Amino acid sequence: MRQGFSATTVDAVIGACGVTKGAFFHHFASKQALGLALVQRYAARDLADLHRYLERADNLAREPLQRLLLFVGLLAEDAHLFVGDQPGCLYGSYVYEQGLFGEDVQAVVADAVLEWREELTARIREVVATSPPRIEVDPVALADSVLTAFEGSYVVSRATGDPDILRQQLGHVRAYLELLFAPAAASPPGTEAVGAA
Repeated sequence: MRQGFSATTVDAVIGACGVTKGAFFHHFASKQALGLALVQRYAARDLADLHRYLERADNLAREPLQRLLLFVGLLAEDAHLFVGDQPGCLYGSYVYEQGLFGEDVQAVVADAVLEWREELTARIREVVATSPPRIEVDPVALADSVLTAFEGSYVVSRATGDPDILRQQLGHVRAYLELLFAPAAASPPGTEAVGAA
């Protein structure tokens, strides 16, 4: 993640790990095979984190909107862990160097991103069913919006060196969801005619 897949040689990997070239090729047929194993491990951890946050939110609230807001809030609370000392996002690195990998690697990244979308979409559909939005909502597009706000603000945090940006942007996402699904305010008695005029 620090220097990119293409710039990282097998010799650099074995030097950093302190193993022989024979040992490397005993475990991995090629550098691309190592790349696949790395992204599979990364995706497994990422999806385990996703399900852990969803489960925590589900355990803390019963109402669908509160569960969704808690999920985003928990991500925001732990934003410093995502930015922290990590050199970057492996998905992003692999997407930027997509031409270096086969369809198997691309499928791992796509499947992980689509699982985030599916889990968020399912929860947004529950919210729509119980707390009708103030404007029309496409649950899939809204799920993508939450995910892109998370991923995009991660990139901005890394680029600027300001880890707080991720937390702040997730706070904006949460505020937007609260406003979107808040019940419409009732008009005070006797003011209905004013609005009609």
